[in-house]
Amino acid sequence: MHSKDTAPSAQPTDSLNQLDVRARKVVEHITHRRHISRNIIQDLDRAQSTFGERAADAVAGFGGSWKFVILFVVTMLLWVCANVLLLAWQGHTFDPYPFILLNLVLSMLAAIQAPVILMAQNRQADKDRAHSAHDYEVNLKAELEIMMLHDKIDQLQNNQWNELIALQREQLHLLTSIVDQRNSPQQPS
Repeated sequence: MHSKDTAPSAQPTDSLNQLDVRARKVVEHITHRRHISRNIIQDLDRAQSTFGERAADAVAGFGGSWKFVILFVVTMLLWVCANVLLLAWQGHTFDPYPFILLNLVLSMLAAIQAPVILMAQNRQADKDRAHSAHDYEVNLKAELEIMMLHDKIDQLQNNQWNELIALQREQLHLLTSIVDQRNSPQQPS
């Protein structure tokens, strides 16, 4: 009999140990009635980012903006126009057509900008993974809370049905006794 008493309490612990870390975290939050949602952006901002990470974010932010595209197009047009005008006025340019120096500058820009943008994308992917993990935890907790609410509603519904059946039995008993009283011969007093 003692083994039966300890078996049920050991079973939930065993099933709890089979859960992954995130699921255990959710179960802990549910049992202690604590909220699990938090602002992931603030949590990630609190973690000190390095100068390189901040620079990569800034370069990627600027390199992926309309300001950069417009500045890039204006610079290219100014470069080409300056060379064409110098050729027309002085007969020679600092970067003659096919603009080899411009190609070199653009190649260096691409060579520097590409890995920096990849670093920023990797950092953003880490943030996205943190968001996804947090969303999973919140969704799991919500699902478990909904299941518990369903169980509570089912229990309330069962209790109401049991009370209703008890009331109907009592009514049937009272009706039967009233019918029996009417059907029984009355004794004169």
